[in-house]
Amino acid sequence: MDVHEPEVRSYNMRQIKGKNTKPEMVVRKFLFSKGFRYRLHVKNLPGKPDIVLPKYKTVIFVHGCFWHGHEGCKYFVVPKTRTEWWLTKINTNQRNDEKSKTLLKKAGWKIIIIWECELKPSTIDYTLLKLQAKFF
Repeated sequence: MDVHEPEVRSYNMRQIKGKNTKPEMVVRKFLFSKGFRYRLHVKNLPGKPDIVLPKYKTVIFVHGCFWHGHEGCKYFVVPKTRTEWWLTKINTNQRNDEKSKTLLKKAGWKIIIIWECELKPSTIDYTLLKLQAKFF
């Protein structure tokens, strides 16, 4: 049983963005401050990567731990209501992620995946340094 009324739940779900999320903005701001120039959400690439660095033939996906089923992460908790529906949704996202990665690799792109939990205060510095090191 859901703890919210259907209207409240519907409103809450509508507020969740797919683009320009806070974790994505953190990565974009960091890259820009280091002199990297990029394109956003390129529609003609598989999976519409969040960030595309054409000069380096690299794409970056900033994945939400819940939406992409980050195994072993404390932010990925299977909901207790509509469990089957949510597992189907998350599994579909994971299959789409794998398909996109395969197609991008075949096209010669390097792929970087940054998880939402890696951008939390305790790990953000390490994550961004590791990201920067991939280019220098």
